[in-house]
Amino acid sequence: MQIIVADFIYTPEGFVSGHAVAFGSTIEAVDTLAVLQARYPNAPRITTPPNTILYPGFINTHVHLEFSANKTTLKYGEFMPWLDSVITHREDLVGACDNRMMYQACNTMLESGITSFGAISSFGLELEVCQKSPQRVVFFNELIGSNAMMADMLYGDFLERLNASKAKAHSSRITPAIAIHSPYAVHPILIQKALTLAKQQHLPLSAHLLESPAEREWLEEGAGAFKPFFEQYFKSSIPMSSVEEFIHAFDTYPTHFTHCTQATQRELDYLATKGHSIAHCPRSNRYLGCGRLAIESLKLPFSVATDGLSSNDSLNLFDELRSAMMLHHQEDMTTLANQLIESVTRHGADALHLNAGEIAVGKEADFTLVTLPDTPERPEELALWTILHTQSASGVYIAGEQYV
Repeated sequence: MQIIVADFIYTPEGFVSGHAVAFGSTIEAVDTLAVLQARYPNAPRITTPPNTILYPGFINTHVHLEFSANKTTLKYGEFMPWLDSVITHREDLVGACDNRMMYQACNTMLESGITSFGAISSFGLELEVCQKSPQRVVFFNELIGSNAMMADMLYGDFLERLNASKAKAHSSRITPAIAIHSPYAVHPILIQKALTLAKQQHLPLSAHLLESPAEREWLEEGAGAFKPFFEQYFKSSIPMSSVEEFIHAFDTYPTHFTHCTQATQRELDYLATKGHSIAHCPRSNRYLGCGRLAIESLKLPFSVATDGLSSNDSLNLFDELRSAMMLHHQEDMTTLANQLIESVTRHGADALHLNAGEIAVGKEADFTLVTLPDTPERPEELALWTILHTQSASGVYIAGEQYV
């Protein structure tokens, strides 16, 4: 048992001062220091620097580690030229991305306060790295494949990777999960098989949805830039499902959809009625020319996520949060900052089915400490100053152990 004291603590009721947290691997109590010391007289006390905020550990719900070697190889600006460059350079980038590089990517996330992340895995190559990482990792084994003739083989490969992640879960902080790539890249037969499995085993579920204008045009009209792409690589000229068919396939199981920048308000409202959530990746959407997700009109929860280095320049969560502040420039800054902090704590935990994301009794003792450069004049602006002034966390705890 330990007791940590900070000038401010971010709780489900907002920021509070004059309190402390008693914890082991989980949070035991939140109260005044005097009360906690009387209750746990032998617990050592951790005193943080002045102007420090104790947050629940930050959560990055959507990241690809397998393309971490990319720096200036892939083409940014528009989605389809980027996708073509991924196809062209995929083998070289994946081959150059060794365990050392992926572990460094995990460490970058850790230094920016990320105590849990959702790893989207196409090939299973990062499983060993995720097993050794101190963070909690929801390991999304991605299902992809549009050829009905190869459905059994593709599903068999997917099951092998899923079972491998299940085996690692017993000796690490890995949670096995399922990702369905997108409506244009997964055959409906495979989607139904994966959905059935997710429901039977209560596994977290993720899917890319309506990321680019080209995707929307292809799914609605069978036309646009995706048409020659599918004709060249997959010998197909007809989309496998419509937007509506894909969305309705998930009606009975809450899913964490990614991007949704091209979704209509009607579609977003429908997703909200089914208990879904969205991973919002501001920099990735900007770098690939995908548009802006109008978070101000969302009726469903969202998390801010970094995506991978195939479509970003860093995995630092503070960089991402600042980008979100700039992207949604029409919003009140203080209100938006509080929404963004909630998105990488409580909403992120809910999306990944984690017992984390809140400073509350019974939750995991995962903490991110942020030390501000000066004493804040107005407590209501703590989230804003956190986002604007922080490059790295001043402390990180996972399951009660300090890692930064």
